[in-house]
Amino acid sequence: MAQFDPKNDATQLNQTSPDSESSSTGSQPSLSNEGASRRKFLQMAAGGAVAGLVTAAGIEFMELVASSSALAQSTLTPEMALKELLEGNKRFAAGNLTSFEQDLAILRNHTSEKQQPFAAVLACADSRVPVELIFDQTIGHIFVTRNAGNISTSEIIASLEYGAAVLGTKVILVMGHGACGAVDATIQGKEVPGQISALYPHIQPAVDLAGPDLEATVKANAKIQAALLRQASPVISGLVKKEKLLVLAAFYNIGSGVVSLLK
Repeated sequence: MAQFDPKNDATQLNQTSPDSESSSTGSQPSLSNEGASRRKFLQMAAGGAVAGLVTAAGIEFMELVASSSALAQSTLTPEMALKELLEGNKRFAAGNLTSFEQDLAILRNHTSEKQQPFAAVLACADSRVPVELIFDQTIGHIFVTRNAGNISTSEIIASLEYGAAVLGTKVILVMGHGACGAVDATIQGKEVPGQISALYPHIQPAVDLAGPDLEATVKANAKIQAALLRQASPVISGLVKKEKLLVLAAFYNIGSGVVSLLK
C-alpha cells in the first residue's frame, strides 16, 4: 500500500482521487451531494435503520448506498485492506514505524473537509490499546470506535455502518486484548460503582462460553461481537454478502504488540 507523500499534498493513501474516479466510474458527485447522502444516512439512523433489525428502511438504505458513486472511496479490496492492517502491525511490533515519517500538517489539511479511511476497528477503551499506533497508521486511515470491552452496542453498530456504507471502509476488525478489565469484571461479577455493570450483559455470553479463563473469554467476546455486527446489521451484512466488506475478530497481545486474527 502506497504511503502518503508529504511532498505532494494532492496524493492520497491508495485512494481514488476525484479525477481518477470520474474517469473510471463516470461523473464525480459534488461535495454537496456527498453531504446530502451523509445527512440521509443520519436521518435514517435516527429512524431506526441501524437498530439491528431488517426493516424496509434498512433495505432502502442499502439500495441508496449501493447506487451512490460517492461511496467506497478506497481503491483497496477487503483482502488488501486487511493485509495493510496486519503489515502495519508487524512494523509496530518490530519497532519499525513508518507513519511518523508523514507530514502531519499536510495530512490535517488534506483531511480537513472529508475522510476516506480504508479500515474500521472496534477496540476496547483501554489506554494500552492505541489503535493507530498498533497498525502503524496515521490521520485519516482508520475509522476507530471504542468502548470498554469492545462491545457492539446499537451506537457502535450505527457508527460502523456509517464507516462502511458512507466512508467506504473495506474491513472491520473487532479487537479484544489481553488483561481486559471489562471482561475480567464480568467474569468476577462483583458489585461495581456507577453504571459499569451495564457492560456485563454484553460480555456475559463470552463468559458462559469460555470463562473463567480471561484470555479465552476475551477472544470469545471478540468473535461474538464480530458475529453480532455481521448478523444484526442489514447494512453490514449486505456489504459482506456482496464481498465488499470483511468483518473479523482479532486479539491484541499488549505485551508483544502482536495482533492475531481469530477463527
